[in-house]
Amino acid sequence: MRKDAAVLKKIRLEMARNPKFPEGSRNHGYELVAPLTTDGHLDVDAWPKVKDKCTVRRFWQGQNDEVGEIQRKGNRWVFSYAPGDEDDEPIFRLGVHVFKPGEYISITEHSGEQFTYLVASVS
Repeated sequence: MRKDAAVLKKIRLEMARNPKFPEGSRNHGYELVAPLTTDGHLDVDAWPKVKDKCTVRRFWQGQNDEVGEIQRKGNRWVFSYAPGDEDDEPIFRLGVHVFKPGEYISITEHSGEQFTYLVASVS
């Protein structure tokens, strides 16, 4: 395998501190599987080859989990749970984020509200 070859990783995102969750929340977030380069970036070149394995699970205390996939729509990345665009959750700058514990990422929820999530783990 090449030194810079992508590897599928399981990434856990947990709600970061915000006015609704002053302490953050381990019970609200996402688990996703995506190809990452050795430096922790989404491997956009490898993604088309493994996109059928790129999944997302949204967990939200008090609600049923939602399971979907990571999709690229033009220049934007979304979590999609059903066909069509109505349920898509855009991810701010997913293609340039570094997925390492302690980093942050912003996701726009179904409601249109944007939250910041902490990268809790990458395995």
